[in-house]
Amino acid sequence: MSQGQAGAEQRLVTPGMAVGPSTGKRAGSGIIVAEESFIATQLGWLRERNNTVSVDPINAAYMPRSGDLVVGIVAEVRNNLWFMNINGSFQGLLPMSLAPWKVEFGAARQHMDVGDVVLARVQEVDECHNVVLTMKGVGLRRLNQGAVESIPVQHIDRVRGENNAILQRMRDACDCRIMIGENGRAWIEGSSEGIAWARKAIQQLVQEGHSKGFESILNEMENKTKGDA
Repeated sequence: MSQGQAGAEQRLVTPGMAVGPSTGKRAGSGIIVAEESFIATQLGWLRERNNTVSVDPINAAYMPRSGDLVVGIVAEVRNNLWFMNINGSFQGLLPMSLAPWKVEFGAARQHMDVGDVVLARVQEVDECHNVVLTMKGVGLRRLNQGAVESIPVQHIDRVRGENNAILQRMRDACDCRIMIGENGRAWIEGSSEGIAWARKAIQQLVQEGHSKGFESILNEMENKTKGDA
């Protein structure tokens, strides 16, 4: 069983597969215990971290939760609100009362139009799956520069690393600001070379991180950057 360490190759498991003894360990997401053995309940990569065994799913959808930081894209504008594509099954609603500006009724398009990108938070999700967003808060704003890179939701933790260690290494290596939303979008701001480096690093972590390990991928890219300098 992979110990969740850098460079350890993870196992692909299927639902119903026995993945190891449960003695002395805890069951995380995608795992149940039966007759002192861990059983996988979904298709994905087996992971063990801090004595907890879990399965990182191959595919996952973004399910909004109150407090989530999201990178949204304006999909539609009305007189008193914006509809945001938040990469989920439902659009997010941003009322003009929760925008960072004083907006007059009917003037919403003067502040943000279709295609604009924003950094927002999920204010609430009701029982009908209506997702209300807010842009009132520290750092929440319209993103006028930089680039957006998609990250499969199930790989966000892989790109961030434990205590954001991997993310910080990427920021330092490319000298860019990188913000990762819980909805599977990363915003990157910096030089064109730095943005290109960060996008490539994210893509490699997503595609190869389960087999090559996070450390080896970043080491290779950092060494290449130093060699090109």
